[in-house]
Amino acid sequence: MNILDKIIVDKQREVVLKKSIIPISQLESSVFFGRETISLSQKLKASSTGIIAEHKRRSPSKSVINHGFTVEEVVKGYEDAGACGISVLTDGKYFGGSLDDLLLARASVNIPLLRKEFIVDEYQILEAKAHGADLILLIAAVLTHEEIKSLSEFAKKLGLEVLLEVHNQEELEKSIMPSLDMIGVNNRNLKTFEVSLDFSKELASQIPDEFVKVSESGISSVEAIQELKPYGYKGFLIGENFMKTDNAGQAATEFINQL
Repeated sequence: MNILDKIIVDKQREVVLKKSIIPISQLESSVFFGRETISLSQKLKASSTGIIAEHKRRSPSKSVINHGFTVEEVVKGYEDAGACGISVLTDGKYFGGSLDDLLLARASVNIPLLRKEFIVDEYQILEAKAHGADLILLIAAVLTHEEIKSLSEFAKKLGLEVLLEVHNQEELEKSIMPSLDMIGVNNRNLKTFEVSLDFSKELASQIPDEFVKVSESGISSVEAIQELKPYGYKGFLIGENFMKTDNAGQAATEFINQL
């Protein structure tokens, strides 16, 4: 069993527990549930830089990245830097995140927020909406074609955008459908953790033009982005590169200015 399989098993148990404690009606009565969401796909299309900056404390591959910042400091720094959107990791066990991080981020900034999570159930999409997210992530590696379809359509009904993450040709082919807004290529193999920009380059021509193309993981230089732009990528998700510094917002500002 690889790390991704373990995460999904834990996530399914976690969702069952959460459902038993917090009813859907409570999520639907959240102050954020009725708010109009902000479109990340539109912002990426209009941007010359396309940075989606990530709040991430740790990861299975790197253990601790940074526990020194408050969520507010990080996300405000990202917004001031000119990021198009912010990805907030909400998984607790493997990434040290929580839904409270999403809530605090929403209270602090006015740009699109992605709930970065291993989504296996509609309940998690309701949670995302209730905690102020504008879009959700679906990971093709852990979902069937039918699950991607039903979860993405459910998200769209709630007014949330959908970023679908793929890693290879097979995942892409089973996933292309009208209920997606953005297709992200993860440059990190979630099973082995090896990183290569070649994954983004190889899949670029297979992604239909109606979807905004996003490259995720392993982007640590301005050169990497300049290398990927000719392939049609409009969004670049960067987390570790900013979070591992003493000032994530400052690091993002310098990076975006260089671009």
